[in-house]
Amino acid sequence: MYILQRTLYGVIIVWAAWTLTFLILYALPGDPVATMLSGSGQTDATPEEVDELRRRYGLDRPLPGQYLAALGGLLTGDLGSSYLTGDAVATSLAETLPTTLGLAVAALVLGGAAGTATAVATVAATTGRSPRLRRFGDILSGLPVLGVSLPTFWVGLLLLQIFSFRLGWVPALGGTGPAGLVLPAVTLAVPVAATVGQVLQRSLTTSWRQQFTTTYRAAGYTTGRLLTTHALRASLGPLLAVGGVLTGQLLGGAVVVETVFTRNGLGRLLVTSVTSQDIPVVLGVVTVSAVIFV
Repeated sequence: MYILQRTLYGVIIVWAAWTLTFLILYALPGDPVATMLSGSGQTDATPEEVDELRRRYGLDRPLPGQYLAALGGLLTGDLGSSYLTGDAVATSLAETLPTTLGLAVAALVLGGAAGTATAVATVAATTGRSPRLRRFGDILSGLPVLGVSLPTFWVGLLLLQIFSFRLGWVPALGGTGPAGLVLPAVTLAVPVAATVGQVLQRSLTTSWRQQFTTTYRAAGYTTGRLLTTHALRASLGPLLAVGGVLTGQLLGGAVVVETVFTRNGLGRLLVTSVTSQDIPVVLGVVTVSAVIFV
């Protein structure tokens, strides 16, 4: 019963995201057909050709008819074709999704490791006996706040300036392979590390005050060993609870990061499609993102 209830909630969320996106796109000023023709360089199309394009893509129907036709295609797995290229939306998603997922996984691993290390080091320092060590812990506790405050696009541009343009260690734009993944993954990992660090730091501090830590310390456990084993394991619950937030950060951040680094992923496809009012592609990207989030 519980699984069925959660599944129903997930279906409602995906439908609501898709519907809201559909309405917003059709409320935007401009004509998708005119944008499509200008993007393909066909500025001398006749009114008959324009009307034919409208009929081909169903844009000559009233809005409720277009909505029901698009929703019927979604329910049957047909996401339609791109207004701009004519390619099937499913094909475009299949080509770009692996790139974005690879970037998201790399950022999640880097951000999770950095955030966990920061949280453990902060709690170890702030619970130490040395005043100097506690002051160092206070400095470390401010790093997650700083990471959340930094704009993702600014971090990406800064990394490009230092490691690509000045040092030349990694490709500047459109790089492929591990070398081209480093800077985008680090850029996207910063807010993830900040979120993990904030949540885990609070949870570790709470666990440190529990009775079991006193027992283990009396048994001879060092602070580092206790924090990285029993206390860390007892503190993972709140971190798992914010998994949805982390997923949202990764999907939202991918749009900015892939645009800054000109990576052919889901985020850049979304930006291009919104600019050209390619409604089927935008709806496809939103649907995939909503399903991943759910």
